[in-house]
Amino acid sequence: MKKTAKTDITKMVGGKAMQIEIDKEKKKKLLIIISVIIAILIIIILSFYIGNKEFRTFFDRYIFRKEITENNAVTIDISDQEGIGIYAFDKYITLLNKNKLGLYTTSGKKEYELEININDAIYASDNRFLVMAQKNGQTLYQISEGNIIWQKEIEGEIQKVNVNKNGYVSVITAGNLHKTIIIAFSPQGKELFKTYLSTTTCIDTSISNDNKTLAIAEINTTGTLIESSIKIISIEKAQTDPMNSVIEIYQSQSGSLIKNIEYQDKNYLSCMYDNEIRRINKEQNEKIISFPEEKITFANIKLDNYIIYTTEKSSGLLNSNTQVTLTNVVTQKENIYITRGATKSIRTHGNHIALNLGSEIHFITTNGWLTRKYTSKKEVKDIVLGDKIAGVIYKDKIEIVNL
Repeated sequence: MKKTAKTDITKMVGGKAMQIEIDKEKKKKLLIIISVIIAILIIIILSFYIGNKEFRTFFDRYIFRKEITENNAVTIDISDQEGIGIYAFDKYITLLNKNKLGLYTTSGKKEYELEININDAIYASDNRFLVMAQKNGQTLYQISEGNIIWQKEIEGEIQKVNVNKNGYVSVITAGNLHKTIIIAFSPQGKELFKTYLSTTTCIDTSISNDNKTLAIAEINTTGTLIESSIKIISIEKAQTDPMNSVIEIYQSQSGSLIKNIEYQDKNYLSCMYDNEIRRINKEQNEKIISFPEEKITFANIKLDNYIIYTTEKSSGLLNSNTQVTLTNVVTQKENIYITRGATKSIRTHGNHIALNLGSEIHFITTNGWLTRKYTSKKEVKDIVLGDKIAGVIYKDKIEIVNL
């Protein structure tokens, strides 16, 4: 009898353990089925979102809440815009007025105020760095967050400034003995080297993301046709052997006018001319787009790894659509964004683009997706862009858009 009782107990325990194992298996299978269903639903919704404009518009408006209207955004009041410089970098809208630079966050709060000896600024920004200089003056600042990292008084008149994402700075100045002097600085403000141009004029500079090379775009106007060229300088060699620091020279076709250059990943250099955009990498010099091939309204290369150009396409009597083509400089993959209306201007920074359609602004990213849509009853005066913030400028106020 005792043996039988023990056997019954063992069977009961074993049965319960087996039942628990079965329940666990059922739960596991149920979780797998639910996960597969959710994944399928996400794929279906994503496919509709990408491929169906009406579906995407519905989701953007009611689910993702991407639409912003005038007076519903955080506002910075500017009672008298005369003499005020408005800029953006990183997560700040900046206002320069009477030698004071105010840094405003997305909440509209002035988080920092810096005393700087500038009243008419030229500037450049990348990542968390802002470089400002007195236009046609000698004063130069590098700013990060709410701090002045360094300040310089340099010879010559400052014409243009550039900064890469790591804080390396290049400055184009007009000198007395030379047409142009280019000065490179480390993130700590140490002067690395100077390059002198006696017969040509420097149009733009760009420092590579690995901090190893400086690209100089220059033009020669002494002949019957404009001659454009790009020099690639080794920053390391320029500090010890400046005479032998030029490692590559790219000569353009006669008559082509270089306008901008921009380093991208893997040391690809985007080069914008008046008639085409090219990409350069080591010994490669390839055309990406020729402007006569399409009716291009706007083009820009100042983006992270992308170039952008817009074309207008008729959508009926007196109506037109804007097609935005975004081309990855490294992979040459294209992303397309299409919207109703004619674009009046564009602004670009990092991986953000602002399309100004007059009383409507579309903020898109380089993947061709809409992130914010801003609408107004009146025409927007201007737009400034940072990495995480945008400012929509009116005569008496700035409306902040959080990107």
